[in-house]
Parts: sequence; C-alpha cells; structure tokens
Amino acid sequence: MTNIPKLYAFSFLKMALFPMAIITLFWKDHIGLSLTQILLLQGIFSLATLLMEYPSGYLSDRLGYRVSLNLASVLGIAGWTAYTLAGSFAEVLFAEILLGISYAFISGSDSALLFETLRAEGNEEFYARYDGRMTGYAQGGEAAGALFAGVLYAAAPLLPFLIQIGVWVVALGICRTLAEAPAEKSSAVQSHLAEALQTCRLAFIDNRHLRYTILLAAVLGLSSFFPVWLIQPYMQQSGVPLAWFGPVWAGANLTVALFSLVSHRFSFHLGNRGMAILFLVLIAAGYLGLGLVEGVWGFLFYYLLTAMRGLQGPMLRNQLQIAGQRKNRASLLSLKSLIFRLLFVISGPLVGHLADTSGLRPTFLLTAAVLLLLLLPLSILFLKNLPFQRSTNITS
Repeated sequence: MTNIPKLYAFSFLKMALFPMAIITLFWKDHIGLSLTQILLLQGIFSLATLLMEYPSGYLSDRLGYRVSLNLASVLGIAGWTAYTLAGSFAEVLFAEILLGISYAFISGSDSALLFETLRAEGNEEFYARYDGRMTGYAQGGEAAGALFAGVLYAAAPLLPFLIQIGVWVVALGICRTLAEAPAEKSSAVQSHLAEALQTCRLAFIDNRHLRYTILLAAVLGLSSFFPVWLIQPYMQQSGVPLAWFGPVWAGANLTVALFSLVSHRFSFHLGNRGMAILFLVLIAAGYLGLGLVEGVWGFLFYYLLTAMRGLQGPMLRNQLQIAGQRKNRASLLSLKSLIFRLLFVISGPLVGHLADTSGLRPTFLLTAAVLLLLLLPLSILFLKNLPFQRSTNITS
C-alpha cells in the first residue's frame, strides 16, 4: 500500500507542467507557429503517442508497470531538455515526439498499478475513489505548475522549461522506489503478437461493453482536449491580461481535480444514465458559451468542460478496470488512449485550420455540433451494453 502515496506524488509531478499555461504563446510568439501548425504539431505528438500507445501498454503488462514508469520519466527529462534547445518547428517536433513516447509509457501503467495494488489488499471495489484522488493530485500538480507560468514566461521564455526538467528528475526518483504488482500465474505466452491481437479483438469485437466504453471515453476526451489548445488565443483575443493566464489555467486544473475527487459520489447518486446526460449538458453549455458570449470573462465557460473531464475520467476508467485482468489491464487502458489519439490526429489539424480561417467562436460552435452528434448515440450504446454491477461504497 506504500505505492498509493507514491503514485499520488508521481501523478502530481507528471502533470506539474510549468510550460503548459503559456505554451501556445511560446509556439506563436517565440517559435513563430500558426494555429494550423500548432494543431498539426499536437496531431503529430498524438501520432507518436498513438504508435507507441498499445505496444507500451502491452510491454507494461509483460515487463512491469514500474519499468514503464521509470522509462517514461527518463524520456520526459530528454524531451524537456530538447525543448530548451528548440528554435524551429522541426526541433519542437522532435521534443514533442520524445514527450509523446514518454506519456505513452505512462498511459495505463500508473492506473493499472493502482488497481493491482488495491486488488492485492482486497480493496479493488474502491478503485474509482482512489482513481479520482490520483486524478485530483495530477490536476493539482498542473494547477501548481500553471500558477506562476505567466510571470516566469515574462521573466524568461525558457525558464518554465528548465524548471520542468527538474520536475521529471524528481519523478524518476519516486518511480525507482515503487513496488511492482505481482503477476498472475498463467501459461507461458506462445506468441506476443497473437496475444496482443487477442486483446484488441476482445476490446473492439468480442466485448461490446469494452468497445463502447473505449469509444465514449475517447470522444469525451476530445471534447475537453480541443479547447486546451484554443483557450489561450481565445483569452488573448478577448483581452485577458497575460498575468491572468497562469491563475486561469490553474483554476481550470483545480476544477478537474475537484470534480475527479467527487466523481464516484456523482456516479453513486446519478447513476450511469444521469452521468451520461450530465456530460452532454456540460459539453453543450461550455462550447455554446465560448462560441456566443463575448468579453473578458467568457473563458469561464471553459470550466464547464474541465468539470466534465474530471467527472468522466474515474467513472470510465473504473469500467475498463472492472472488465480487465492483470494480463491486459494496461493494454486496455492504452487502447482507450490510442483511439483518443487517433481521433485527434485526424481532427486536430482540421480544427486548427478552421480556427485560422473562420475564427475561434465559429470553430467552437461547429465543433460542439459535431461532438454532440457523435456523443448522443455513443452514450446510448454505452448504457445499453453495461453489465450488472453492484453499487460502490462511497463512505470516507
């Protein structure tokens, strides 16, 4: 159980992204990228993550979650170091690819290690609660990193990136002290490729519950991810002072943290159907507000989308953990991330081009319409294919 506080600390550090609150400004003003290039850059980042997503999850299930998290930390140090030397699109791209591979090795490994740690103690039924806390620490870390980002960036554009290297050095130290989850006794694997493909078949063909949970989680993830890259230029156009950027970003991440911590309580009281409806309402209200409301305070509608992000993460990850086993737990979580990244690779550059050519407000409105058209049938199919599950205890 000593893993749990260490995983909380790692979650805080992995998301204590000092450059994040100003990175769009860094790309635009320091490197000279357009919004189309920025969304293309993030599409390529997602592609790098995508290509390593499932292989890294499979390796994590086979070699150990601790090994994956240590490797991710080393790659994180390398990626942020590369950022301090970057001066062009290609050099930023190289740094992003390193970071993309780093996050691919994290994806699923920390959550799977949390579940297996709880399972070893007979407490896996409380996973959603602990996952919410871990997400809360992660978003608290991003909020802490963002709080003074604007001031640091104004003092020296590279200062947030230099601090970020130190953060990952500390994260590596923590990962080296984690205890590995014991592997289940099973027959020897005859073909790793065949077993990896079997997990894919399970997730997308044989098990309808897994299929629609993964698809719903991926599209909900997109719904809160597009604004991450558009909110900074939106605030700039709306006249929000640069000194506010860090606190606004911190507020967004604290909103994710707060709603992650109470996600299991919302699920208990609203049920899966109520949660699905709430997700749709928050997405519609958030995007419509960003698209229609003008003025300095319009960015507050972004917080509705970060609230949705906080609520859906622990709930849907819990569904995947329940459906998985020790031998494929990280693989299933990685498949969910893979689908999310694939969708972003396809759609991200299109959204960026639309923002460059038509403006940010029309982009928010059109994106909302497309997302809701996808989410409504996916939500229905998700609810229709849920297995019977006992209610989770929400005390303490």
